[in-house]
Amino acid sequence: MYTTTGCIVQPVVWSVSEKVSQLNAVLDDPAFPRVTYRRGSSGVPVPVLAGSGIRVQAIVIANQKWHESADEIAAQYELPVRLIEEALNFYQEHQAEIDHLIQIDTHTTSTKFCND
Repeated sequence: MYTTTGCIVQPVVWSVSEKVSQLNAVLDDPAFPRVTYRRGSSGVPVPVLAGSGIRVQAIVIANQKWHESADEIAAQYELPVRLIEEALNFYQEHQAEIDHLIQIDTHTTSTKFCND
C-alpha cells in the first residue's frame, strides 16, 4: 500500500510540475525571457519577473502612478535595472493585458474595502 510518503507521490508531483511548466510556456513571450506567468490567487495567469514573483503590473504602477524611474524601482526591489526595464518593455508589448489586470486588482481591492 502507498502512503503520502510512498513511491507513488513523487511521480504525481513531477507530473503536475511538468503540466504547469507546459501551461506557462504557452503564455511566455520569448522576446522577454525574464518574464513568466504564474496563476494568481484568482486563478488568472499573471506575468511576473522570473525568480522573484514580482508582478509586472506592480512595476508598471510604480512607474506610471508613482512616477518612479527604473533605477528607483530596481533599488526598492533589489533587482538589476535591466530586469525592471524588461518588465516595462513587456508592458509596452502587452499593454492591454496588463491594464486589464490592474483594473481587476483595483476593482477587487475597492470591493473588498467597501464590504469590510
